[in-house]
This record gives sequence, C-alpha cells and structure tokens, in this order.
Amino acid sequence: MASTILELTANLVSSHASVTEMTGEELLLEIQKVHAALQKLEGVSAEGAPAEEAKPTITLKKAFQADQVVCMICGKGGMKTLARHLAQVHNLKPGAYRKQFGIPSGQSLTARNFSESRRKMAQERGLADNLAKAREVRAAKLKAKQSPSAKAAPKAKPAPKAKAAPKAAKTVKAKATPKAKA
Repeated sequence: MASTILELTANLVSSHASVTEMTGEELLLEIQKVHAALQKLEGVSAEGAPAEEAKPTITLKKAFQADQVVCMICGKGGMKTLARHLAQVHNLKPGAYRKQFGIPSGQSLTARNFSESRRKMAQERGLADNLAKAREVRAAKLKAKQSPSAKAAPKAKPAPKAKAAPKAAKTVKAKATPKAKA
C-alpha cells in the first residue's frame, strides 16, 4: 500500500508544482505534508504504527449471522469467512481481530451455515477416519524412530495401515478422480 501512497503523493505534488512556483525547500515540505496527510487518511501515523484502534461498525451479534459474516472494521458483509478479508484488506490476523473487538475464542470467524456444511461434507467423505488412520501411522513411525532395535518391524506395521487408508479413500477417489484428471 505504501507504493500507492507514494504514487498519490507524487501526483498531487507534481500537479500543485506545475501550477504554483515553488523553491526546492517548499517542494520538499509540500511532499512531506501531503505524504503525512495521506498516511493519516489511510489510518497509519507517520511512524508506521496504527493511529487508533478501529471501533466496531456493527454489533457482535449482527457481525456473525447464520448465512454471512460482516467485518466489524469496515462493515463489508456477504462473506462466508473473515480470515482472507482481514489479511488482504486490513493486514490483520484473526487473533488480533478477536483481541481488538473482544470476540471470544469459541466464536468462529465463519458463517454458521458454512461451517456446518463443511463439517457434513467432511463426515460424508470420511475425513475424520482418514485423519485418525494417518495419526496412527505417524505414531507408529515415531515409535520406530525412538526404538532403534526394531527397525524392520515398524516398516511392516505401517504398510497394512497404509493399505487400509486407501480403501476408505477409494470410495472418495471414485468421486474425486475426474477432478484430478481435469
């Protein structure tokens, strides 16, 4: 964003200088004033720190609705999740956003219906089972690394577990295969 402020500063000062005669010192002073004013408008002080904490534009209850999430900084709505918006527009992480507005950690930054549909999809695809199997394989590999005496045995143990995971994934693969080839 800083390059945009610099470009705006250059355009404004060059336009002003083309109409009004200025000495070198006046020109430098004008650049500093315009740049500081643009930074202040952008919400950043001259040192680069945030000028003031943004106050919520709406209430917590209105911000987190069933079908949409509304940003409490700018009031933009219609989003399913806030994480990307916060990072791209406000340069904030979700934790900082929660702290700034006192949002409890149990409150999801996504629309309730969106979270529920994602949860149902994961359950239908058996992702929880696949995750549990993958964790078992990982735990077996960690145990194998910790006990150097049984190096051949752990390699044989993960293989049957690895075969079991693809069986569950084969039903999912049948659905996902056209997407992978496309």
